[in-house]
Formats: sequence, structure tokens, C-alpha cells
Amino acid sequence: MLDLEVIDDPAIAAAALDPVRAQLLAALAEPASATSLAERVAMTRQKVNYHLRTLEEHGLIRLVEERPKRGFTERVMVASAKAYALSPDVLGASAAATDTIDRLSSRYLIAVAGRLIQDVSSLARSATKADKPIATLTIESTVCLATPKDRADFSKDLADAVATVSARYHDETSRGGRWHRLVIASHPQPPTPKEAKHHD
Repeated sequence: MLDLEVIDDPAIAAAALDPVRAQLLAALAEPASATSLAERVAMTRQKVNYHLRTLEEHGLIRLVEERPKRGFTERVMVASAKAYALSPDVLGASAAATDTIDRLSSRYLIAVAGRLIQDVSSLARSATKADKPIATLTIESTVCLATPKDRADFSKDLADAVATVSARYHDETSRGGRWHRLVIASHPQPPTPKEAKHHD
């Protein structure tokens, strides 16, 4: 089972986003049969089987084992991944293009994040097929900035530091060199459920 699977096919996205199938997909984080799922989600086994067939046809679940049970064969299924993410590719031509959005807006950050999902998921699939690792770097941190001035100064210092390090290692003359996309983003941290409840 994958830790995360990126869905970039509209048909697969539609299958995963159906409320009933999404519920079954979440329940199949652990292997289960249609009978046990039907009891858990209060549906008939026939209805559960119908939705499981759709999920299986789209590669969202896979067969773990088949076992005889009271005159029929019980199929035990499991989700293909622990979690799923949707690529903007599922929207086709409607996917956001970064060159048409104000670079200082939150929408630009969302569009860049979407492109990041597109690029990395495509590279990851190719790397898996070639049985080769893909070189990525992820740095995540949180910082509490006291004032708007601190935020502005922090942004400038960070931009200067990135420009300095990039200039130090950038080399277009290398024959074996490979271009890398560097994305650095910052946004207010959403409140935790406990904090949100406190403010209500």
C-alpha cells in the first residue's frame, strides 16, 4: 500500500469523490470484505459490492485474498493507498495557470502548489517505472512573526538568503546538470480544531 497516491484521471477522481465510495475507501485502510463493510456502514452487501467493483475497476482498491464462505467466495479488499491527493490535471484545461494570476495573491500560491503536485507526481511515476529514486528536498517549518514589519523583514532576509545560495550553486555550463524548481511559500497557519472551537 502506498503512503500517498495522486489522482490525475478525471474518471478515477469521480469514483473516489462519490460520498459512499469515499466512505468505503476510507474504511478499507485495513483489509475487509463486502460483508464486514456492509455491517460497518449500514448498507446491504449488494450495494457495497456494487461500489467496490467501481473502486476496483479504477485501481483504488485491490484484492488481498479470496476465501470460501457459506457457498460463495468472499473477496477481501484493501485501499491502494493510505491517503489520496487530487492533481489539478483532473480539471484539464480548467486547471489554474500561474502566468495569469497576481503573484502577490493567495491564489497564486494555490496555483503554484497545484503545479508542484502535477510536476512531482509525474516525476514520481516515471521514477517508479524506471525503478530509480527521485531527488527531492522538503523543508517545513513554522515561525511566529510579531509585527507586519517583522514579516516584511523576514521575507526580505529569506529572499536574499535564497538568492545568495542559488547564485553560489547555479551552473548552466555543466553538461550533466539538471534544472530544479525551487518553491518557497509562507502563509498564516490555520487554527487547530481546538483553537477554532475556543474562538466560536
